[in-house]
Amino acid sequence: MKRLVDTFDAARLHALLTRFEGLRVAVLGDFFLDQYFEIDPACVETSVETGRQAHQVTAIRHAPGAAGTVVNNLAALGIRPIAVLGITGDDGNGWALRRDLTALGCDLTHLLTDAACVTPTYLKIRDRTLPGLDGERDRFDIKNRSPLPERVGEALLAAVDRLLPTLDALLVMDQVPEEGCGVMSLAVIDALSERAKRHPQTLFWADSRRRIRRYRNITLKANQFEIAGVTEPLPGTSVPDETLARAADEFAALVGAPVFVTAEARGVRIAGPLSATVPPVRVTGPIDPTGAGDAFSAGAAAALAAGATHPEAALMGNLAASVTIRQLGTTGTASPSDLAAALALWREQQS
Repeated sequence: MKRLVDTFDAARLHALLTRFEGLRVAVLGDFFLDQYFEIDPACVETSVETGRQAHQVTAIRHAPGAAGTVVNNLAALGIRPIAVLGITGDDGNGWALRRDLTALGCDLTHLLTDAACVTPTYLKIRDRTLPGLDGERDRFDIKNRSPLPERVGEALLAAVDRLLPTLDALLVMDQVPEEGCGVMSLAVIDALSERAKRHPQTLFWADSRRRIRRYRNITLKANQFEIAGVTEPLPGTSVPDETLARAADEFAALVGAPVFVTAEARGVRIAGPLSATVPPVRVTGPIDPTGAGDAFSAGAAAALAAGATHPEAALMGNLAASVTIRQLGTTGTASPSDLAAALALWREQQS
């Protein structure tokens, strides 16, 4: 069997990227608003009433987050329009999120609005005088703290049924860990697992923070700790190679679909009918892993939908992630030209 480095070159990358333009893709899941507040320590004031410091926000920026990060990356790769399926509250953050998604060329027909919900939001405070991760401060999260109404899941499943006959790929992004407080309830996961079995012509791809073991018949992206059942890994630890390979193969057999397992510097382990390990792009300097998994999902799933083999898809995901982790203080994206440069670096490293 030929090595991936011998078969995946600039021409192969270009061929896949060309097919991206005609893909019909939908993203279902928890759409957040990533909102960045830039503060300047030189402008800090003291509250007359309390004597406490009043930090001054000198700039605000925002972008789609969580499932929206996947959308950001799909759009950067030239995939448009993208159908988005989820829910926002009837609030200002929901308005901003919708405007950002519209600017990306998304179809918002199935992005529900419900006054009983809030728009999930990550508030990220940054010291604008410090570059990269050094400028990050504590994050504030706005999420739904009680289960969403059942009508939300029912409406989204109905939208899935309407779209499935036309889709090349459905990406499922299960972000909210609290059971029922995000759109991916257990009932919705089970219903999607059943639909994936009935619609083999459509790629079903899912990433879930807490419920990855609930999915069936769906190609999954997971990290090494999720596969090994490690819920609170210590910094700097990793799952041994033999343990990881065995757990990944057992999990893929249970799911009934391929599983892509990210293992940081060791690359991606693909478990399923054709197991393989694809090495990562080695990068130097400071990195920001925020959104790397979503960049991987966008690149790998789009590649599979465009006809890539599983190792090729894993490499495409690795290329995308290697670009975004070098974009500090933001959830970055990777363009086709970025992927081409990353591929050249990867091929050099493999030889």
